[in-house]
Amino acid sequence: MKILLKILGGRAALALVLVVVSFFMPRTFRVERPVVIKAKPEAVYALVAELKAWKDWGVWYERDPAMVIAYSPATTGAGAWTEWQSKSQGSGKATIKEIAAPTRMVYDLEFKDDGMLSTGSFLITGAEAGAVRISSVMEGDLGMNPIGQLMGPILDKMLGPDFEAGLAKMKRIAEGSAK
Repeated sequence: MKILLKILGGRAALALVLVVVSFFMPRTFRVERPVVIKAKPEAVYALVAELKAWKDWGVWYERDPAMVIAYSPATTGAGAWTEWQSKSQGSGKATIKEIAAPTRMVYDLEFKDDGMLSTGSFLITGAEAGAVRISSVMEGDLGMNPIGQLMGPILDKMLGPDFEAGLAKMKRIAEGSAK
């Protein structure tokens, strides 16, 4: 019985420490990855502005070929959306919020499985010497959820490699069509 009480007491103490530590963690997160692509801004922008084109470069789609994807009637412009359901990649919805062709596209992102809301964006700059820099960004508010706040600092390590892989595919596509 004493051993059981020690185990329960230890777990309660650990939970309390984690909750206290979470109060000192940031309530927001930001993940950003850039890549330079040798193509015109319009060609790169077309890959992010058209939601159906995301399947060509997004790494999440290739991880689950059985993913169910739905689109709004219009797949470009403010208000256009895509929804997905996947056993391995979860369920969610991305809705284009703001466009400024060919330099910026902002979208709201909702992960339905965990209720996480964030904002994503693609920023295209530096149309010089036949190349542009595109940055893929995701940022959000973790609120007062202690688990979310503890996860915040590792989101960059979790999502960053996916952003890099997607941007590398986007680069191959855009540079291939620029030839």
